[in-house]
Amino acid sequence: MISEDFTKVWTKLTREWKINLEQSLAPLTEGQLNVLELLLDSEPMKPSDLIPYLSTTPAAVTTLLDRMERNGLIVRSRDDQDRRIVWITVSEQGKAEAERGRGIRSNLIGESLDRISAHNQQLLVLLLGKVANH
Repeated sequence: MISEDFTKVWTKLTREWKINLEQSLAPLTEGQLNVLELLLDSEPMKPSDLIPYLSTTPAAVTTLLDRMERNGLIVRSRDDQDRRIVWITVSEQGKAEAERGRGIRSNLIGESLDRISAHNQQLLVLLLGKVANH
């Protein structure tokens, strides 16, 4: 059945990408790169704003943000009007790491896509877009 074949190929491809990405990004992680990208698109954000994007628990988000703050990737600051609110922004170091991470990911995926023609690359994106937008 085609769904089984797709599952095998997709699982193999994403596993290889994840392993190579994690090794190349170090000390940055894929999860940290995702957070940096979210923040760069919508900063400032509150920690709770990240939960729907990361599909995880508030405790896991706090742990991730603690590590990112210790590594100088993000800055937490209290809201001027309501001290209970914490805002997260990307530090200069975080911006540099996000740029480095995007380049690594782009190169990794580009190497995979270069195995097929430009026409087939466009077709693949189109077809995956249709599958994703069911």
